[in-house]
Amino acid sequence: MQKRLTVFAGVVLSFALVGASSAASFQDAMASCLTKNANTKDAATVMLQCTAGGGKLTSCTVVSDSAPGKGFDKAALCVAQAMPMGDKSGDVKVPMRFPGGQS
Repeated sequence: MQKRLTVFAGVVLSFALVGASSAASFQDAMASCLTKNANTKDAATVMLQCTAGGGKLTSCTVVSDSAPGKGFDKAALCVAQAMPMGDKSGDVKVPMRFPGGQS
């Protein structure tokens, strides 16, 4: 049986899993994904369902999106590709919050 895990996206997770240098890299990837796919002035939350293994997330699908049609689903899928997972494995629900208000 695979474990169900809930993982919170953000810098705190990055520090806990892989350390400060990778956290900066993840934060850069998150900013890039958001800028490329959605308006940084808007806010949204997205829930992904993924498989964790080998330090990565794969086979991610969007379970919910609070701002459909605004690109946050694509931004979340992009962020998931860069999210470090350490030694976690199995099915993972990944909530992502995009706070908005950035220029």
